[in-house]
Amino acid sequence: MDPALLRERELFKKRALNTPAVEKRPAPSESSSSKKKKSKPDKEASGSKNSADSNNGSFNLKALTGSSGYKFGVLAKIVNYMKTRHQKGDTHHLSLEEILDETKLLDIGMKQKQWLMSEALANNPKIDVNDGKYGFKPKYNLKDKKALLRLLDKHDQLGHGGILLDDVEEGLPNSAKAIKALGDQIIFVTRPDKKKILFFNDKHCQFTVDEEFQKLWRSIPVDSMDDEKIEDYLKRQGITSMQETGPKKMAPIQKRKKASQKGRRFKTHNNHLAGVLKDYTDGEPTKK
Repeated sequence: MDPALLRERELFKKRALNTPAVEKRPAPSESSSSKKKKSKPDKEASGSKNSADSNNGSFNLKALTGSSGYKFGVLAKIVNYMKTRHQKGDTHHLSLEEILDETKLLDIGMKQKQWLMSEALANNPKIDVNDGKYGFKPKYNLKDKKALLRLLDKHDQLGHGGILLDDVEEGLPNSAKAIKALGDQIIFVTRPDKKKILFFNDKHCQFTVDEEFQKLWRSIPVDSMDDEKIEDYLKRQGITSMQETGPKKMAPIQKRKKASQKGRRFKTHNNHLAGVLKDYTDGEPTKK
């Protein structure tokens, strides 16, 4: 081969090696981009499902395993179950295994069981413990409608007023049926917070008041009157208020301070023993 051609070939190889090469990447296909776009909505959908389950009230206890929320969720479920069965009339006590069986909580560990027995159920104000078994402890333990009527009558006589309907429903099995059977023997009063209170309807205190006295009673405005104005009015009318007729408080008697013992001298009445007694005041005995 011609040496000139060989020389040109070598120069071409050198130039080719020194020239940088630019590689073009293939454009992303439509299938891969669609997969990426689809993956994000799936995650969002799963998160929305979990939030929807919690909002609907289906509390997943297993999702809180190992946390304090799981333990207190178990406790709340047990207390609510014990309250519900008490309201249905099942007031007998149950062992912890029976409670876990009926509430379908048999998958909890030994630590949670020990915590329930030693702390949670034993110290809960709504749970009664008797011989290792547990029952619901309402504010008022009522057996039937007669017990409810006696309780309302006692509250009325002692001036305690009424009893919340929630407390009655909590402690009286089949409370709606019992309240309906009592009829007009009890009175319902609704508070501003929409809670209902039961009062005993004492029919002995029912009497008719003359319409003239009712008009006089309603004609007296008392909206602008307070305790001080009422007391001043009574004084002007020569009526002594009840505050002045009550027992007066006595001022506390101040204790006398004890006189100091320093510098006190005592008289000696042993004159007939003069010359026999010795004085040790200065350390050395001296005859008197």
